[in-house]
Amino acid sequence: MEGEPTLRLRIFDLNCWAIRYLSKRRQERVRLIGDTLHREGFDLVLLQEVWSEQDYSDLKVKLAGCYPFSHYFRSGVIGSGLCVFSRFPILDTLLYQYSLNGYPYMVSGMGGTWCPSPQSLGVSMGVTAPLLSLSLQLHAEYCRDKDAYLPHRLVQAWELAQFIRHTSKAADVVLLGGDLNMHPEDVGIRLLRGWTGLRDAFAEATHFEGCKNGCTLVPDNCFTDKSELLPFLPGVRIDYILYKAISSFTVKCEELKTTTGSAPGMDIPFSDHEAVMATLHIQRQGQPASATLGTADLTLADVVTEARTEVGVGLRAAQRQRYSSGRMAVLALLLLLLQAVAALGTLAGLGAEQPFPKLSFCLLAFLALGVLVLATGLHLFHTMEVKMLHGTEDQMLMALRALQERP
Repeated sequence: MEGEPTLRLRIFDLNCWAIRYLSKRRQERVRLIGDTLHREGFDLVLLQEVWSEQDYSDLKVKLAGCYPFSHYFRSGVIGSGLCVFSRFPILDTLLYQYSLNGYPYMVSGMGGTWCPSPQSLGVSMGVTAPLLSLSLQLHAEYCRDKDAYLPHRLVQAWELAQFIRHTSKAADVVLLGGDLNMHPEDVGIRLLRGWTGLRDAFAEATHFEGCKNGCTLVPDNCFTDKSELLPFLPGVRIDYILYKAISSFTVKCEELKTTTGSAPGMDIPFSDHEAVMATLHIQRQGQPASATLGTADLTLADVVTEARTEVGVGLRAAQRQRYSSGRMAVLALLLLLLQAVAALGTLAGLGAEQPFPKLSFCLLAFLALGVLVLATGLHLFHTMEVKMLHGTEDQMLMALRALQERP
């Protein structure tokens, strides 16, 4: 309705790359991030990869005056790495952990994506209207040509889309920010945006300032591996701020900015990722907006079909891994049984002298036991993976049928 005041909401999103003992110049960068946030006075700050609770506590103390409301999401052994700072009251919080988070035996380099760490958080805030804000991180890609994690990342994108659809009904505005680890044209991003109706702040912004094409991993950053970015010059965009209005509100992106390498007056950047800063205008309109999906049904059906195909490829690979690990466990168990029979026969005096030295016999038994435990663990892991991939494939098939049956 005309005359309604407009809320100007400034958002800051950053993957901080603050891994204790591993990330370069971590404490110095965390202090720099805190100083910048205190000086700029954003309305909402979404941070990922703040793995040290001490770093969060230091930021909380420094920012208490300008961000009186904050929350750190604790999860698992080392936490989720996700935290939020807000100028507005935080009414409610929720932490959702994805069902698939990569492979524990394929932790790549210092990224350490399997913790399991990729999670999303929901924050309900009281502004001028109920605002559902989400900060998240999806599984990293590592190798684009042979992306073993693609099915897992698609499952995460699907679960995130379903999470948003089922939790945003009581909100008037949905805001999502974080490191999605996907390029704008990837099927996971198209699935997430199409299924939820979220808008990309970079594509919608009236004014943009920052790295070319909105890239958030750039070779000019001293902490990035320049060799990995050579095929993607001038960089890649994997950090996003997405939004949509529900009910009787409209949201427009007035401005989007990214940092460009080193922080002003410093010789280091905030992180290996560039920060994303958006200015949104939120206003109430006269009539409630009709609930629609973000993409035309036919196009969305193609996206869901493509995603389901990739999940199916991952499902078949997981079934092969489950079979291989199960067969290894059975062979290790048979070896242990043969050793047990031989040892019992020797003790009972039913057989000849022990053909192997006792030390070698014991070492072989311990090796077989270790293989049995490892193979059993992998078999259980891949069994759960198969169930999750199969379940997601079924959900996508159901969604696809519903799209195709629409008039």
